Amino acid sequence: MTEQRSLLSDLNDRSREVFRRVVEGYLESGGPVGSRTLTRLMNEKVSAATIRNVMQDLELLGLLGSPHISAGRVPTQQGLRMFVDGLLEVRDLETSDRALIDATVGDNGTDVGAILDRVGAALSGATRGASLVLAPKSETAIKHIEFVALGQDRALVVLVFADGHVENRIFNPPPGQTHSSMREAANFLNALIEGRTLSDVRGVIQREITHRRQEIDSLARSLVESGMAVWQDGGDRHERLIVRGRANLIEGAEDIDLDRIRELFDDLERKRDIAEFLELAEEGEGVRIFIGSENKLFSLTGSSLVVSPYMNADRKIVGAVGVIGPTRLNYGRIVPIVDYTAQLVGRVISDRS
Repeated sequence: MTEQRSLLSDLNDRSREVFRRVVEGYLESGGPVGSRTLTRLMNEKVSAATIRNVMQDLELLGLLGSPHISAGRVPTQQGLRMFVDGLLEVRDLETSDRALIDATVGDNGTDVGAILDRVGAALSGATRGASLVLAPKSETAIKHIEFVALGQDRALVVLVFADGHVENRIFNPPPGQTHSSMREAANFLNALIEGRTLSDVRGVIQREITHRRQEIDSLARSLVESGMAVWQDGGDRHERLIVRGRANLIEGAEDIDLDRIRELFDDLERKRDIAEFLELAEEGEGVRIFIGSENKLFSLTGSSLVVSPYMNADRKIVGAVGVIGPTRLNYGRIVPIVDYTAQLVGRVISDRS
C-alpha cells in the first residue's frame, strides 16, 4: 500500500486526474475510456493527443491497460488497487440501503441463523453482487456426545449442547469398531467435554489422548480422533458460510467473460476455501478490499471481494460479511453498505449473547 501511495504522489495533477477519470469511467461503464471522452471531462482544456500521451505514460507505469488496439484504456489490477487506496471517495450510506439492511433484523425472537440468511439476501440485493456471511462459531457448551453404529462402515456421531440443540453427522469410522469401543470412546469424551465449547475441546482431547494412550483402547482412540474430525474437517467452516445472490453475477452476461463466471461459481461451491479466506478478515477491524489475484485462496482473478468482520459483545471478532462481484464494483457505495451490515450483525449477535 505504501508503494501505491508513493506512486500516486509522484503523479502530477494532470496525470492524476486522467487516471482518476479513467478508473471512474471504467467502474461506471465496465468498458475502456477513450481520450475524446476525457477531453469533455477534464478540469482543464487539453487536446485528445495530450491525453493520449498521458495515458501512455500511465500504461508504462502499469496503472492502465489497453484491451484492444486503438481502444481506450482500462485500469489494471495495480491501478485499481492504487485508486482504492488513494483516490476512492466513500459515500454516506444511502437511506434506502440502510432501511433494506435494517429490515432483516425483524423480530427479536427470530433465530440468528434466519436473520443471517436474510442479511445475506438483503446484501446481495442492495449491491447486485453475491453476498457472503460467515456465521459466528458456536460457543455453546457441550452436554453429551454419543456414537451410534449404522453399519459396518458407517456411524453417527451425536452432540447434545447445553442449550438443548442437537447436531449429528454420519461418518466412516475406522475399521473393526465394536459396540464396546464406541461406548468406551463416548465415555472418554464425556468425561472431558461437559461444560466446554466445541472449539475448546479439540486441543484438550488431543492432549488427553497423548497422555493417556495406554488407558484407552486403540479402537476407541481412533474412533475419538475420526469422530471429532467430522466437525473440524467435515464441514465446520462450510456450514458457517451463507452464500446468496449468485444469479446477480450473470446479469448482463453479454458484457462479461462467462468462463470467468463459471470459475467464480465453482469457487462459491467450494465454500470451505472461501470461509477460510473470510476468516482472514478476523485478523483486523474495518472493511478490506481484495482485488483480482489478491484473493490468494481461490481463483477470483477477475473479481473483487469487499469484506468486513463483526464483533460480539466482548469486542471479539466472531465472523464476517462480504460482497463478491466484478472488479468494476461500485466500491464507493458498497464499502459503507458492507461496513454498516457488519456493525448491525455485530449488534444482533451481542444482543443474543
